[in-house]
Amino acid sequence: MYKSPCILERLSGASVALLLCIWGDSATAVVDGITGPTFNLTAKEDYISTADGNTVLAWGYANGNGTMQYPGPTLIVDQGDVVTVTLHNALPPHGADAPLPVSIVFPGQEGVTASGGTEGLLTREANTSNNPATPENEAVVTYTFTASRPGTYLYHTGTHMDLEVEMGLVGALIVRPNSDGQAYGHPDSAFDQEYLFLLSEMDPKIHELIEAGRRAEVDTAARHPVHWFINGRNGPDTMLKSGNDTPWLPTQPYNCLPRMHPGEKLLLRLINAGRDLHPFHHHGNNSWLIAHDGRLLESASGAGPDLASSDYTITTAPGETYDALFEWTGKGLGWDIYGHQPGDPLQPNEYAPDHGKPLPVVLPDPQLAVTIGEFWSGSPFLGQFGVLPPGAGGKNLNAGYFHMWHSHTERELTNDDIFPGGMMTMVIIEPPSVPIP
Repeated sequence: MYKSPCILERLSGASVALLLCIWGDSATAVVDGITGPTFNLTAKEDYISTADGNTVLAWGYANGNGTMQYPGPTLIVDQGDVVTVTLHNALPPHGADAPLPVSIVFPGQEGVTASGGTEGLLTREANTSNNPATPENEAVVTYTFTASRPGTYLYHTGTHMDLEVEMGLVGALIVRPNSDGQAYGHPDSAFDQEYLFLLSEMDPKIHELIEAGRRAEVDTAARHPVHWFINGRNGPDTMLKSGNDTPWLPTQPYNCLPRMHPGEKLLLRLINAGRDLHPFHHHGNNSWLIAHDGRLLESASGAGPDLASSDYTITTAPGETYDALFEWTGKGLGWDIYGHQPGDPLQPNEYAPDHGKPLPVVLPDPQLAVTIGEFWSGSPFLGQFGVLPPGAGGKNLNAGYFHMWHSHTERELTNDDIFPGGMMTMVIIEPPSVPIP
């Protein structure tokens, strides 16, 4: 199994300062979303912000008549629920372009029925009531299905998908099993913390043509993304503390700053909502891939994830979803991460064979000309602070360990070709005493 030898994922000099200048101190360990089983969504348009300081016109699903958001609201239901999703279309025309119809498809769900609207290629579609030629009753579609299988799923438009998915009509659906603290109905899928990683990309030139009313000039075959997102945000905006309350990102409410304690199991709910492959790499340890497309990787019903695979990069394919369990104890580092003396008591979930082992290197004098990473607490030990040079560090509020989680396609670590940014975040290994809400 791969073991990262690093404690912190470091960047250098000005890049580190740029990356960390807006980092906050915590995130939520519960997946943000709205609970069902009844939902009302509206297709709208608004602007999203990119971390290079620009704005992009986007389409997205709103909760009821609320603010459009990218991605759409995460829909959370329980296994066995009869789910009803009513879709309204409030997309406006642009210039001479007539508004497009929109729809929703639910990959992985069985027996989906649709009523209202007009017949489309894949499902019934909602036309916009802003079109005077469209009767009012064609502007609403209702989709119904029974959430029979737990798991992580994608939902997205089923109309003009080459354009409308690019514009932002995507979202996540989570079906919870009838067992608390599990991703599926087997105890081997149990977790302590969970986070959503909805991966996507955009070509702003397409969005500019739509904004200018020049939809006929859009060539989605020539699409060239330069923005990459986790949960609708570019790095470093993925790591903001405030989540849904970030006032300058009203249309991008979901951040992604995973946190965990040593020995806990963190569930990664990965979704590729775009058109490109996104190899998602998590430093610190391998994860166990336990499910794919909402199906537990088991050899027989009830066997549990006995076909799970261990890897340090999950190559996500367009339209597919993945569930993986990540655990970290410090095993394999070869020294005591808490700085214990041999006779000290063990911490819960401590890797016992390394208990009391000293750090095998001599740290440099902080007064020497060395570069101090902003995540460095001044001490190599979890939960401990040390001396830092004036102006150094300051972003590690709990003396945790940081590992960078990111796309392993290098260009996806940029915001319009400027590094660092894009499809990246950090995981924080917090000291056991630090609460994770």
